[in-house]
Amino acid sequence: MGELDNKVIALPETRELDLFARMFESRGATTLRCPLIGIRDAPDAAPIEAWLRRFVADGMDNLILMTGDGVRRLLGFADRAGLRGDFIAALTRVRKIARGPKPQRALREIGLAADLAVVEATTDGVIASLKELDLSGRNFGLQLYGNEPNEPLQSFLRGKDAAVDAVAPYRYIEACDDEDVIALIDRIASGGVDAIAFTSAAQVRRMCEVAAHNGRQGDLAEGLQRMVVAAVGPVVAKELATLGIMQPVMPAESFNMKPLANAILRALQAGHSSRI
Repeated sequence: MGELDNKVIALPETRELDLFARMFESRGATTLRCPLIGIRDAPDAAPIEAWLRRFVADGMDNLILMTGDGVRRLLGFADRAGLRGDFIAALTRVRKIARGPKPQRALREIGLAADLAVVEATTDGVIASLKELDLSGRNFGLQLYGNEPNEPLQSFLRGKDAAVDAVAPYRYIEACDDEDVIALIDRIASGGVDAIAFTSAAQVRRMCEVAAHNGRQGDLAEGLQRMVVAAVGPVVAKELATLGIMQPVMPAESFNMKPLANAILRALQAGHSSRI
């Protein structure tokens, strides 16, 4: 008998879906695989390459890295532009500010480390880590997540008399049809799902948008109230709060898939449900 026999876990993950699913299936659970959001390189390489050339030319003395995907995709663009060596050399010269463990891990893959590791992996956490520093006259590179400009962070930096040069190396795209999302919402509403594991805020937004466009907001909210709703970290938890879910299941630290799977296991064993 597995620890999760007869449990149904919904997984909106895309990038490491098979690996994540096996963490539950090896314990006896049935998984519903519904990848809501995919990630692709920015379609126009020109502005990314222009940013890389400014960075390589010592145009910045600080670099804020918001995601591990962003680090790796910048390296990919640098590779294709013949700038990989120059880019890595420039990275060694700047103060690297990593929002949480994922960009730190991506830096370690190329033999580098963050100079400032932000413990609270949110925009607010980055701002709190920089608030007491003298940033006047500093030039910041800012790797965005998705195509969102992150106005709160950019406004904070400019308010401290720093210059900001932002780059968006990837985009979020829809990874499944709306009909598949509606089918998942209907199954949640009918009580056919025991837990759902969100690993990005974009997944939450896509599910909410599809529910709203198809008149299923109430069904989704009621269904989520009766099950375990899990967030991989504080950014996702903050997005869930906009849906009224104030206490999602979340790892205490190390915001990765394995700790998330373990947190869901404990919540299901304890009979936890979300509070809306």
